Amino acid sequence: MSKFNPSKLSVTFLPPVTPFKPVDERKYTLTHSDETGELFLTVGYCFDMSAIKPKFRDEVLAEWIPRMGQYILKGKVYVSGGEFDEQYSKIRFMIFQRELKLALTAMIYGDRAFYQNYPWLLDSPIYIQFESNFPQYNQLLYYGTPRQFLNEALQESVT
Repeated sequence: MSKFNPSKLSVTFLPPVTPFKPVDERKYTLTHSDETGELFLTVGYCFDMSAIKPKFRDEVLAEWIPRMGQYILKGKVYVSGGEFDEQYSKIRFMIFQRELKLALTAMIYGDRAFYQNYPWLLDSPIYIQFESNFPQYNQLLYYGTPRQFLNEALQESVT
């Protein structure tokens, strides 16, 4: 797995979203460059569809959703929808699993000022939906809390 490097992260806020508000309808689009290792995070009311490469579909999308009196950070990754065979879908599934820690770290770290206004969100659960036409790769998995990812990112940036 790649190690998170804050200097490789670029963050864009799409108005009216700011680093400090709102919680409702706050969405994240994370993409990357295979060539440079740079990560690109867009935070807005909608996903940044212009950043998504339709041929590769290797982005990570997430949003804050109210559920039963609390918020959850629910994300999704696109594994396959029929255009990939089962073997290639398995490879994509495994790559997403391996790289999700880095992606979530970038998302949480890139929006760290937001958590100063909403520190209670640091302990919200993170769920990622792996979307696939193959049932074994179509899964909803728990990935911890933003606090875990932020703590790790801050420790790594100090060392």
